[in-house]
Amino acid sequence: MSLGYYGKPLVVTDSGGKDSAVCRELVRRSGVPYELIHNLTTADAPETIYYIREHFRQAEEEGVPCTINYPFYKGKRVTMWSLIPQKKIPPTRLVRYCCEVLKEQSGTNRFLTTGVRWAESKKRKEGRGIYESFARERGKKIILNNDNDDKRQLFESCRLRSKHICNPIIDWSDHDVWDYIRSEKIPVNPLYDMGFFRVGCIGCPMAGQSRYREFALYPTYERAYKKAFEKMLLVRKMEGKDDSTGGWLDAESVFKWWMEDNTMPGQYKMLLDDETNELYY
Repeated sequence: MSLGYYGKPLVVTDSGGKDSAVCRELVRRSGVPYELIHNLTTADAPETIYYIREHFRQAEEEGVPCTINYPFYKGKRVTMWSLIPQKKIPPTRLVRYCCEVLKEQSGTNRFLTTGVRWAESKKRKEGRGIYESFARERGKKIILNNDNDDKRQLFESCRLRSKHICNPIIDWSDHDVWDYIRSEKIPVNPLYDMGFFRVGCIGCPMAGQSRYREFALYPTYERAYKKAFEKMLLVRKMEGKDDSTGGWLDAESVFKWWMEDNTMPGQYKMLLDDETNELYY
């Protein structure tokens, strides 16, 4: 299908996690021509970076093309720390601009595979067609490649970005994934041996309370977020926003709000309007 649609090999997106490791092995064993792509989020743990570098080195020695994509925003190179001041709000569970900018820009005009699985969704799967197209209309959800929503499908298409997507392990359970990894002796990210249940950006709001442990292990990332929040507040102040009423007195208070640590008087609350699908606070 990849060769038929685009005349190019299949692209295996590799985040450095266990699901990506399984997808890599399945595609390798299938014998189809493929490439590996890693989207550098700039907020991944050092172990993830080293793991990707080593695996890509080995894959290239076997003749597999490998690419590390660097994120761009408005035509310029960007990092998590420079993106936050530009967006003027921290990334949250509702406002996941970080995923869209740092992870989802690659793969245009290609057929991709991802490690999305229904088992990682809290909801149950509802009936939908095998192929799904995405639209710009407000209220129609754009599913990001890393989302593990129960509505994800085995095959998907994205007209906005001219992508076709295959999720080969979408119906695998956690047990299926780990059983395959152990039985086939697939090397995985060393973070799992350190007790991590998920591999992603340090400080990701989707990680919940695990973020406290992450920042304890990687304090440099906590300082980077606080510095980004400080720059964000300066931008907001220049635009005439009074953040003191919402409890954003300084970078430290923004960080506490972001971590959902303590409820401060007048603390900001971000809500999603059910009718307009717009964020307000």
